[in-house]
Amino acid sequence: MITEILLILAGHSDEGLFRDQIIHPTFAPLLHPGEKQCLESLGTTASRYRRIKLSCENASASSSRYIRALSATLDSLLTEEYEALVLSTEAKVLHRDPELVASGSFVPLSAIRTIFAPWDTPFCALVSLFDELEARETWPPGPLIDLLLHRCRTGVHRVADIFLRLSNAVQRVWRSQVMAFMFHGSLSRQDPLASSSSFALLPGSMPSCVSAEIQDSISYVGRAIATVKAAKWQAQPPRSMALEQTKLLESVLPENQHAFNVVIQRIRVDVSEWLWSNVLTRSMVEDAVESLSNYFLLRNGEFSLALIREIDQLKTARLTSRSGSAAMIREQDLNTALLRASLGTTAQQDPALALLAFSLPSGPLRPLLPSLANTSRNRTQSNIVELTEFDDLLLGSRLLLSYSVTWPLDLFLHPSELQIYAALFSYLSSLRKTHTRLHTCWTSLSNAQRARRRWTGLSEGGTAEDLDVRKQLLRCGWGVVRDMGWFLDTVLGYVMTDVVDTEYRSLKNLLSRSTASRPPASASGRLSASVHSQDRGGIPPAASSASVAPGLHSGNSLLLDFTTLRTIHTTYLERVYTGCLLSYPSLSSTLRDILDTCERFVAHVERWGGDVLPALLFEGSINGEDKVGAMVQERWEIVAEINNDLHRLFTNFYDQLSLSISQQPLSDASKSMMMNGSTTQQHHFTRGLNPSSAHTTMLRRKGVEGVMGADVRRHVERLLLRLDFNGGLSRSSERRERDDEGDILKAGGLA
Repeated sequence: MITEILLILAGHSDEGLFRDQIIHPTFAPLLHPGEKQCLESLGTTASRYRRIKLSCENASASSSRYIRALSATLDSLLTEEYEALVLSTEAKVLHRDPELVASGSFVPLSAIRTIFAPWDTPFCALVSLFDELEARETWPPGPLIDLLLHRCRTGVHRVADIFLRLSNAVQRVWRSQVMAFMFHGSLSRQDPLASSSSFALLPGSMPSCVSAEIQDSISYVGRAIATVKAAKWQAQPPRSMALEQTKLLESVLPENQHAFNVVIQRIRVDVSEWLWSNVLTRSMVEDAVESLSNYFLLRNGEFSLALIREIDQLKTARLTSRSGSAAMIREQDLNTALLRASLGTTAQQDPALALLAFSLPSGPLRPLLPSLANTSRNRTQSNIVELTEFDDLLLGSRLLLSYSVTWPLDLFLHPSELQIYAALFSYLSSLRKTHTRLHTCWTSLSNAQRARRRWTGLSEGGTAEDLDVRKQLLRCGWGVVRDMGWFLDTVLGYVMTDVVDTEYRSLKNLLSRSTASRPPASASGRLSASVHSQDRGGIPPAASSASVAPGLHSGNSLLLDFTTLRTIHTTYLERVYTGCLLSYPSLSSTLRDILDTCERFVAHVERWGGDVLPALLFEGSINGEDKVGAMVQERWEIVAEINNDLHRLFTNFYDQLSLSISQQPLSDASKSMMMNGSTTQQHHFTRGLNPSSAHTTMLRRKGVEGVMGADVRRHVERLLLRLDFNGGLSRSSERRERDDEGDILKAGGLA
């Protein structure tokens, strides 16, 4: 009977002793209740073992290399430990070991039960594991590693050890795939980690112990190496760098988050610096930054003015066209306007012009005349604070300017940063376009005034009844144009001089003073030593944190690596975006209302034929029922309303601008637009990362901000000084109070 029990425990059929996992009725009366209980326990252990062996055989034929690795590891573990235990027990029985065979002739079932009792809990856990694995058809590596690591968290040492060995086996296979992707840019046909087209990580390819920042680093490095090799660049990553990085990555597993994060960040720094030195050079970055500033930040003034004129002419041509299809504005028409605007300017010979393109999110459209409705009041009275968009002022409908980023600039320019450039272009072009239309309105008013003075002399003409009204209307109209021009001159001068030019020069100075950095060869050795010390449970040396990222400064030069370069550019964009007041929803909304008010006034003047005053012969000559001065009165009400709205908006803008100095430079709404891609990586790097990496990134960020200059609030102070140079806006509230007080006294008969 002992022989049959050992055969059953080794995995053979138990039909002789058991029937449906119950002791055979023939043997049941011959057994003591204690022996019966021991046999049932041994039968349960043997049944679970056969179930596990069958599942291992099925898993070994799986198409997933991770399931096969788990099956092979578990099969080896059972062979080395459990099956060896069965053989050693059989050997003790045959050799009549006194520890097992009582009196040299009797083997108690309780003794055999005691030998195999430690495997009850592991077998139960493994059966549960295979039940869960077989419930799903596919198991990506991420959820599989998470499942095994989760089952490692148990107080039973043997169970924790078995699942740890299984998870390590799966992690080693996953790590080999990560190494192939990061060091060679290759992806497996079966169970690939990333997409073969975009190299974006596939869902389920990463375990949850790998943070989002580390996943971004893995995708970034793999995409960079794969793109370099696919492009057959003249400079390829050196073999020595791949060997060194392989040794580092082979020493850690993703379950050790701190050490794994340090190694991945080190690999990213090395690859970034190699790209910065061999692929994406400083001259390419400087050319890209200059092109973006020329066309998106309107630093090429002659081209931007020519482009605004071309778009206005395109709208006019489409409005006067009688054909239905010819009256539509399409994207190719706008792109043609880009080329026409470059003729005769410095942009004509610029190859970067071919990378620019307009897009219409709403599709082809029919141009519309400027609206005469007052839309600023609804937006001002709304209590909902949202980001204000300016992308519909240039054309009348949403118009976006895009920049085609090709290899290797896509390693430096993130799509979110191009979106910010597009938002800045919409904002700056709206200011410039409104400013240009206002100058055209000033010219038309001047021409109409000179033509009228040929016949009226020093007066404004008209009958005695409407002479004063015509005079007040003309003076008020000229005052509105003067105030609008002064405000737009001030804002444009501030934005283009104090913000765009200042920040652009600071960025250029940083790039010109920078030198590409490369950590010494001993840094990798220090990092490797720190990783091994962490695996042994020791405290990593302080030098390891310094080896993760090189210093920012060396004398008067800036030690620049690829990550610091992106941080500098992100900081530059953030300061420009904030300096342009786009990160303050209340200010940008008020500024949009001012621009709409200016457009509304210019549209009225164009509708009136280029003059505020009606022609002398128009008044009362069309319809005899109209009394003299009705048209003058109508225009006076419109101009007076625009004048009141304009000064109210000026006062609100100045008050909000004064309050903004004490507020945070970036609001939550603008942060949601700014922080994405690389910006998120830099600003929210501390989430899910180890303390040393977070500390290094914080130091890097502080160093860049220190070099970039004073706080961005200085820009707002300069704008306040420009707007209130003569004290007009700051004293406006006091003057209104005095006027109200005078009116009250006058109404009471005391003045």
